[in-house]
Amino acid sequence: MPILMIGLAVVLAVVDQILKYVVVQNLKPVGTHVLIEGLLDFTYVENRGAAFGILSNQRWFFIIMTAILMVVILILLFRYHHHTMLTYLASALILGGGLGNMVDRVLLGYVVDYIHVSFFPPVFNFADCAVVIGTALFVIHVLFFAEKKPAGEPVLRRKR
Repeated sequence: MPILMIGLAVVLAVVDQILKYVVVQNLKPVGTHVLIEGLLDFTYVENRGAAFGILSNQRWFFIIMTAILMVVILILLFRYHHHTMLTYLASALILGGGLGNMVDRVLLGYVVDYIHVSFFPPVFNFADCAVVIGTALFVIHVLFFAEKKPAGEPVLRRKR
């Protein structure tokens, strides 16, 4: 199952890069295209930081942190068991989104963002959506579906 999850993550990263290519080719010259007046538009942004411009121009920090988090997720997936379809899907979403944005940072020095919802200030992209949804799925798993362990018992058990 981890191999399928990695395949899905790669597909998500490729879809993200295709969408960003289309955005750069079609939206960059015009800046903004209103889709639903007062609610949703596509706005071309070169994001050199995190959400809300936090840590702007810290390209290598984001590349290194993303790489570390991706390696940690991969180690947990291959080394420990008790994964569910939900945790596999969450992992694929986080890895795919992280990889999509990391490709931008490595190749361009910034992340291409383009989705803007009027009631939510930052502009974001497909990869950001994947990471947020994957994180939400992990939280849902932990809160509602994870096996509760008695005090003193290890939370993670290695595969044999």
